This record gives sequence, C-alpha cells and structure tokens, in this order.
Amino acid sequence: MYLDLLLKLVIGLAALMVVIRLLGKKELAQLTPYDFVYTLILGGILEESLFDEKIKITHFLFAIALWAVLIYLIERATKKWNPLRILLKGEPVKLISNGTLDMQKFNKHHLEMEQLRSALRRQGVFSLREVRDLFLEPGGDITINKYVKYEPVTNGELKEEAKDEEPTVLLIDEGEVKEEVLSFAGKDLKWLMDELAKKGYFDLDEIAYGEWSSTEGLFIKLY
Repeated sequence: MYLDLLLKLVIGLAALMVVIRLLGKKELAQLTPYDFVYTLILGGILEESLFDEKIKITHFLFAIALWAVLIYLIERATKKWNPLRILLKGEPVKLISNGTLDMQKFNKHHLEMEQLRSALRRQGVFSLREVRDLFLEPGGDITINKYVKYEPVTNGELKEEAKDEEPTVLLIDEGEVKEEVLSFAGKDLKWLMDELAKKGYFDLDEIAYGEWSSTEGLFIKLY
C-alpha cells in the first residue's frame, strides 16, 4: 500500500512537471481558464487514486498517460488552428477604444465598474480619463494604453505646473447613482444633477460611467 502511494505521488509530481513544460515560460497570471482546468483534472485524478485502494497503479498510469497525451494534442492543435485556440483559450477583448467604453462587451463578460476600477488601480491608474485603450486579456488581466499626457515624463521632458490629484470615486454606475458614495464624498443628489446639467447631461440612463474627484471634477462616459 505504501509503495503504491509513493509511486502515485512520484508519478503525479512528474506529470505536473510535464504540464509546466507544456505551458512554457508562462507566469501564473498568464494562465488561461483552460490551463487551470487541466491542472485541476490532474489534481482530481491524483486525489482519487491516492485514497481509493481499488485503483491500481496500472490504472493510475493509464489515466495519467491518457491525460498527458490529450493535453499535448490539444496544445499542438491550438497552435495550428487559430479558431480552436480562440474557442479554448479565448482572445483579448477591447473594452475601451480611443476613450470610448464598449458597454456591450463590458456586460457580455459580466464585469462591474468597481472591478474595472480595482484592476486599474493595481496598474497605478486612478481615473478612467487616463485610459485611451483597454484590453481584457484571456487570463482575466487588463492591459491599457494611456493618453500621452498621462504617461510618465521621459527623455528629459519636464512637466510644468505638475500637481497632485485626489483619488476618484464612482458616483454613477450604468445609469444608477451610488448614493452611499455620493454621501461619503459630502455631496447630495441635487449637487450631482446640477453638475451634470452644467456639462449638458440630463438623463442618467444615458450615462454608463461617472466618476468625480475634488481636483478633477466630474468625468462621464456615455453608452
């Protein structure tokens, strides 16, 4: 029994190393949902075989070998046929193009505005106004192309009159006013509607995204 456990663990570890080699030099954050699925399958095979004495080492070897062959064939096929790669591993989705937010794609991928804002903050971006183009990658990460004026100073260029900016808060999320956030910011609904009117916005249902900061004021994205 103990010898079987030892052999299964060693084979399981070897199979995991094979998977890592098949994936190439990917970072964990670059793994797609498909990649996670077949690593979970390996875990399930190993767990069941370790604690079920009815599963012999030969059965375990067959399952691992079949699993490895299937992964290899799928990896080769996805490299050869682009439609299959897109089906199994997905492709980048452009959510913002030239400053315009594509709400149809945004909602199709079941995203929330606060999720997007959190992902932006992890990249050091605290306002959507800085983003010219934004891609949702197959692994769930985002990549952004910022407007030039928000890029860091390079090649010895100096920014005159540089100033600190306050973090933004999300006041309007897909036509709905975030009243608790509005109250936290020390504002009320009348103030918000007045500020929107000054910018020519009179219908909340037309607003997909609205943020505010004390230094930059309101920033609105329409549907």
